[in-house]
Amino acid sequence: MPADRPTGGLDLAALLADRGAERYELHARHLNPQLPRMLHTIGFDRTYERARGAYFYDADGNDYLDMLAGFGIFALGRHHPVVRDALRQVMDLDLPDLTRFDCPPLPGLLAERLVAHAPGLDRVFFGNSGTEAVETALKFARYATGRPRVLYCDHAFHGLTAGALSVNGESGFRKGFDPLLPDTAVPLGDLAALERELRKGDVAALIVEPIQGKGVHETPPGWLLAAQELLHAHKALLICDEVQTGIGRTGTFFAYQHEEGVRPDLVCAAKALSGGYVPVGATLGKSWIFEKVYSSMDRVLVHSASFGSNAQAMAAGLATLQVVQDEQVVENARRIGDLLRARLAALTDRYELLADVRGRGLMIGIEFGRPKSLKLRTGWTALQAARKGLFAQMVVVPLLQKHRILTQVSGDHLEVIKLIPPLIITEKEVDRFVDAFTEVMDDAHRGSGLMWDFGRTLVKQAVSNR
Repeated sequence: MPADRPTGGLDLAALLADRGAERYELHARHLNPQLPRMLHTIGFDRTYERARGAYFYDADGNDYLDMLAGFGIFALGRHHPVVRDALRQVMDLDLPDLTRFDCPPLPGLLAERLVAHAPGLDRVFFGNSGTEAVETALKFARYATGRPRVLYCDHAFHGLTAGALSVNGESGFRKGFDPLLPDTAVPLGDLAALERELRKGDVAALIVEPIQGKGVHETPPGWLLAAQELLHAHKALLICDEVQTGIGRTGTFFAYQHEEGVRPDLVCAAKALSGGYVPVGATLGKSWIFEKVYSSMDRVLVHSASFGSNAQAMAAGLATLQVVQDEQVVENARRIGDLLRARLAALTDRYELLADVRGRGLMIGIEFGRPKSLKLRTGWTALQAARKGLFAQMVVVPLLQKHRILTQVSGDHLEVIKLIPPLIITEKEVDRFVDAFTEVMDDAHRGSGLMWDFGRTLVKQAVSNR
């Protein structure tokens, strides 16, 4: 027993050794019952014992390359030593955390470092998640402008709490949870549609992901800046949702910074800021917005979060930004992302099922499309008739089962795989992924192998679910 462990209490290692094998049964009985069912169906019901960096390991010591990063949370990989050390330090300091009646230094220090990466933004509200960061931005925008309606883009994903769901562009998430906040969707990149809504005079803000997570669609060149100018001309605000794209993912600290002159009024961040340990959400904004929301001492707690700004989260955020700086994480994301995207794009001429490769930095979408040859078109058509998105799932499965690489389909009913690996990956991981993907695509074009066998199973499952 380690010298600093108390006698008695909880022995997590023993508990996991005793009950860990029940993981899927426990989830089925006490949590979301569809999760284990889904994992069994698509063959993702693996048992991972530990993780480090960009890899998982099973009980036999086999490694699995993580090209998903917990939906972008593990930008620094898993269990980064600098973040671990910062958390040990903050625990050992016995800080008087969350007293509610003081101004602890760690939130101020983290806010100072965040706004240094976002010229034009001055203040930060800390919550506990990306959806809380979005909720904060929605509230602040509506209060600061005195207007009720928020615009969002088709196919957007901004979270699943009630306010964030109001600006979620996926009908499957919204269905059954109405009524929501006043909102209107506009097509991504459509300035005319944006201007038509702004002329109505009731729009508080437009919220937009500079690169949409669903499908990995980037805003068209020049559109963000033009949208910003339209919004400001109509006294509305620009909110950039950088929950997934922020903290270096796309090769700049924030993705909106790829377009010169864009200066959002509010920016939402989370995921990577946690260092993979302690949830933290951040809403960055201009001073005048914060000063209007918190306009008097009577309004000092008009917006707050019980665990926001806690010492562990702030320490994790500070450590994360230190690693981003010291290890040149943003530069690595840009360089390795360019390499991976270029190598994958070079395969589009080789494989007729591969329609497009797009993205920025280490946020990459691989899209599949209808083939030209009759043999492949027959199989493709059968899959599309059963359920759109099955082919992409057929690629994801052998990548895991045969090549031990974890990826994801980019959204329901989409033939797109999204790659959002840890930002610390190297050329070695690029080689491993491209080699595996090439082998899977070779099998697909031969009409043989594990993926087509699995495809037939998916078709039967899709038909039976109707």
